Amino acid sequence: MNPYLAGFLLGMVLLASFFITGRGLGASGAAKSVVIESIGRVSPEYAQKHPFYASFFATGDGRPMKNWLVYLTLGVLGGAFFSGFMSGRAGLKIDKGPRISNRTRLIMAAAGGFLFGLGSQFGRGCTSGAALSGMATLSSAGFLTMIAIFGTGYVIAYFFRKLWIS
Repeated sequence: MNPYLAGFLLGMVLLASFFITGRGLGASGAAKSVVIESIGRVSPEYAQKHPFYASFFATGDGRPMKNWLVYLTLGVLGGAFFSGFMSGRAGLKIDKGPRISNRTRLIMAAAGGFLFGLGSQFGRGCTSGAALSGMATLSSAGFLTMIAIFGTGYVIAYFFRKLWIS
């Protein structure tokens, strides 16, 4: 998709999110809901005794998996698969540079995902929640978050660029 059109459509989805739910976008909340629900299912006694987990189960009307962000994330995943199938790009292909093995690429991708997930919890939100939604509300924290994300990406990319360039 044209990146300018994709950016415009993302902005429209963000605007619709504010209009419909009164909140911005954010995917890390869905991951948190999955973890909390899993802990509640595996060890309900622990979840009830721990103040953090107990607050999610205290309402009595539902479970963390009923959070609207879970449905948003499922829709994003479903839409990504639909788009991949419709464009003929769906499949199991490891995108990598010529100087990196499949195993190393998968390890690096998993490590990067883990670090990004950890960072989203320390930062109290993922790029969608902290940066996009924050910038949409003209929050200085949103702008600083976006600068930090892209700035760090550029610095880190310098050290790993030889793995991607022939």
